[in-house]
Parts: sequence; C-alpha cells; structure tokens
Amino acid sequence: MKKKKLRLLTILFAAIVVIQMITGHSDPLKAASSLNKDTLTMITSPDYPPYEFYDTKGGERQIIGFDIDIAKTLAQKLGFKLQIMESDFNGLIPALQANRADFVMAGMTPTPERQKNIDFSIIYYEAKDTIVALKGSNLKQPEDLSGKKVGVQLGTIQEQNAQKIAQKVAGIELKQLNKVPEVVQEIKSGRIDAAIVEDTVAKGFAQANPDLEFNTIPSSEASGSAIAFPKGSSLVEPFNKVLQQMKDLGTLEKLGTKWFSQNITTNTVSSTPTKSRLNLDFTRILPDIPFILQGIPLTLLFTLLSVSLGLIWGTILSLLKIIGIKPLTWVANAYTSVFRGTPLLLQLALVYYATPQLTGYKISALEAGVLTFTLNSGAYMSETIRGGIQAVDKGQSEAAMSMGVPYWLMMWDIIFPQGLKNILPALVNETIGLLKDSALVSTIGVVEILRSAQIVGANKYIYFEPLLFAGLIYYVLVMGLTFSASALERRLRQSE
Repeated sequence: MKKKKLRLLTILFAAIVVIQMITGHSDPLKAASSLNKDTLTMITSPDYPPYEFYDTKGGERQIIGFDIDIAKTLAQKLGFKLQIMESDFNGLIPALQANRADFVMAGMTPTPERQKNIDFSIIYYEAKDTIVALKGSNLKQPEDLSGKKVGVQLGTIQEQNAQKIAQKVAGIELKQLNKVPEVVQEIKSGRIDAAIVEDTVAKGFAQANPDLEFNTIPSSEASGSAIAFPKGSSLVEPFNKVLQQMKDLGTLEKLGTKWFSQNITTNTVSSTPTKSRLNLDFTRILPDIPFILQGIPLTLLFTLLSVSLGLIWGTILSLLKIIGIKPLTWVANAYTSVFRGTPLLLQLALVYYATPQLTGYKISALEAGVLTFTLNSGAYMSETIRGGIQAVDKGQSEAAMSMGVPYWLMMWDIIFPQGLKNILPALVNETIGLLKDSALVSTIGVVEILRSAQIVGANKYIYFEPLLFAGLIYYVLVMGLTFSASALERRLRQSE
C-alpha cells in the first residue's frame, strides 16, 4: 500500500514539474499577449548590409537582412504581426524614447551609456571592430592611427570605441558622419586616413572596393548586437526567452551563415579595367533605377502639399502683419522671427519626435515633414506676400473703399490677385527650394529621391553613381517647374 502511495506521489510530482515547465515556456507568449496589441513596430536604419538593407531589385521597397529575419521569427513565435519603420541610426534611440516604436534592431551594442536610457535584450550576435584604410596604408593596429584622421558613424559603438582609442593613442582626430558609405567615401577621397567599422560591414566594402583593406582590432571587451527597448518595456523577458531558444536550436547560427557568408563582389564590382581613381560605372545601378524613380511621386506629393499649405498659411500671416491690429501684428512677426531664425532640420526633428509625447498622436514621417515645411515656408512666404500686397498701387484700395467694397472682399478680389502676379517669380523660387529641401525628410525615414539613391549606394557599396543619378532627377524636375512657371507668367502678362 505504501509503495502504491509512493508511486502515486512520484507520478503526481512529475506531472506538476512537467506542467510548470510547459507553462514556464509559454510565459513569453502570455506576457506578449497581455500588451493588448496585435502588431509590434520595429525601427531600424536600413543602410547597413547585411544587417538591414533594402531589396532594390525591380523597384521593390522591402527591407531585408539578418536583423529583419530575426525580428520576423520573434514576432511569429510571440504571436504578433511585424511593422518596420526606418530612420537614420542616430535617430533610433530618440524614436524609442518618443514611443514611436516597440523595439530597435540595427546591429546596436548595449553600452553602459545607452543602458541608462533604454533596455536591451541578450546579445544575439558577436562582432568585432576593424580598421578600414586604403591598401598599402599599413594601418593594422590602434597604435598605427597616431596622427591620423579617423572616420566613424555617428551614434555607433564604433564611435565610442574610437574615442577610447583616441584617449590612449595620441594625435588621433575623429570625424563623425551619418552613414558608413559616407565614411568609406571619405577614405577614398583622401580626407581621412582610416575608419573604424564593424567586421561584417567592412568585409562587404572591401569586396566591392579592391583599393580598400581592413584589419581586425583586438579587443578584450565583449561586444555584439542586441535588441533595444524603451525603458521598462515588458517585451524584454519574452524576447530574451525566444532569442535563447533560437540560440539553442541553432536558428541564429543558420541565419548568420545565410547573410554573412554572401559574396557581393560579382554584383557590385565592374569587370572593366579602372582608368581613373573615380571609376564611375553607371551599369552597376541599372537594376536599381526603378527603385530610385519610385521616390519621385513622394517628392512631388510632399512639395505640392507643402507649397499649397505654406501659401495659405503665409497669406494669413501676411494679412495679420498689415491689418493694423498691433497684437496680431506682433504675434505674426514673432512667429516669422522664430521660424526664420532656427534651422529647418531642428524644426523637423522637434515636430517628428516631440508630437507623440506632447499630444499622444504618432505623427507619420510624411505628415511631420509636410507640417514642418508648411510652418517654415509660411514664415518666408508671408514676407514675400506682404511685399507683393504693399507693392499694389494704393489707388486700387482707395477706389474699392470709396465704392463701399468690404475690406476682406477687396483683398481677395482686387489686391491679392495683383500682388500674386508680382511675386510669382519669388514663389517659384520658394517652390524650387522646397523641392530640393525635401531631401531633409530622409533623416526621419521618408524614402524620397535622395534617400532612395543613398539606399542603393549602401547596398552596392558605391557612392557617386546613385547620387549623380538622383541629382539628374532633381535637375529635370526643377527645369520642368521653371518652364511651367515661365509659361504661366507669360500668360498672366498677356492681360496687362
């Protein structure tokens, strides 16, 4: 009888252990489901192959790479859909802090400085730093960088490591740039002597540019890539458990082999002998031209909305300045002073990152760009419109007033049309400026013409060809706008 009881207790205990193990493994799913959302938003900087980059073949706008595959696996195992946003690397942490995304994957290293502001998962990939330089430079060790100019990507672990090296090795001058392709191009142009870049990325650039070489920097500190979360995020624990499962099952190793063993030389290096150091070869971007061209409609849409809304807002401001009511005039002048006296890029960053925190509304990158450019261009246009209105002969307004025409009707039907004709060239110049300045919205993730060209350059490990092609597109658009404005101006002059 005792043996039966003992056997029964043993079976019961074993059942309890098994149930605890099963429920323990399902905790991540329960924790994730408790967020009351079915979609996770990931933000990344897709200019860092093979971690994350655009598949530009055939004009597709799909972000792929090592980090993307991991993120998709994590979302699938946790029962979520995945939405991917993009930004420059130095805008990823501000985006997390503004609650624009649930997590960041961009080959980011969990440094102590970053851990003060955001949380991290466990390391999912170990990486090493390298010194990238022209072949024959003999820059193999940190000590060899003494007296040299060294480039790094802004906001990365490589920048921090370079600063540590500069404290130990005298004479190092650091130059921070937004993107790795820009850093590499600085080496090739001779403005810097070397760059500190992660080994997997350095390998791709060395394969695509035979005049470059890289050497691994020995390091005693553990480094690698982890997933970043807002401080106190409930996603950290479930993500860690799934990442550990992926490590144990060899999934991470398989994904690493898939992406880091790819040889890109055949796709990016021209077989034509090099005759000049610049070595332009536009055949390398032919398959990616449809991808760049897809940025044109977005650029035109952005410009059209900004100009139209800016003209309306500028007209309102100009009327406030000339209406004669001192408080309104003071407000309009103060507004113009602020928006003309601060950088447009600063205004764009404030609108994009501060709006969700101040209002709770997650404004999209395009909306933030249009709003910022409307507010900014309105300030400039208000002065132009005010000058045009005041240039209209006073006899026009006096005659209208003597006939009893209401003030607002007089301004709308008589004064403003004549003033608009006078300021048309200035408005065209403002429109052209907005068209070209639209490239600034690329810093918050809008894939317009310039951003598309930069993406192609990052994927192909080249620099000049996609940018020159983007420049040609901008020139054609500006010339088309100029000719259209000239035709409109000639037609308006016919009525004189």
